[in-house]
Amino acid sequence: MGIVLELEPLRGLRVVADPAALDAARWGSDGGEVSVLRLAPDDLLALGARWAEVDDEHAIVKNEAGYVGAWLSPAALEAVVARLEWPLPTARPVLAQGLIAGVAAKLWLTADGALLMTAAALASELSERLR
Repeated sequence: MGIVLELEPLRGLRVVADPAALDAARWGSDGGEVSVLRLAPDDLLALGARWAEVDDEHAIVKNEAGYVGAWLSPAALEAVVARLEWPLPTARPVLAQGLIAGVAAKLWLTADGALLMTAAALASELSERLR
C-alpha cells in the first residue's frame, strides 16, 4: 500500500557543539513549539527554533532549511514502516534514521505521532518511492 506525501519545508536551527553544551542549550521561538532532534552526539536540529543559547565558544549555530517532512497518520506510518530497511525502535520519543524505500530519511517518533523527514534534495525521490 502506497501513500501520497505532502512534504513541507522544515525550518529551524542546526547546532554543532560539545555534547554537554547541547544537553544544556536553551531554545527560543516566535511562540511555536521547538522540537530538538539529536542527529549525532555533537549535532542537532532544533525545528521551530529562532535562537539558541549554547555554552560552547566553538559552537556552530546556523539556520537550517535543507529538510522537508510530513507528519504521518497511523495508516501512513504503517505504510512507511513496511518500507523500512532497519528495525523500528520501540522507545519514544526517538529519532531513527536509515534507508526508507532506499532513500536516506529520518523518523521522529513520539508517543502520539511520527514525523518523516529527508533532505530537501531527496524529497521527490522519497515521495515517488512511497507511492
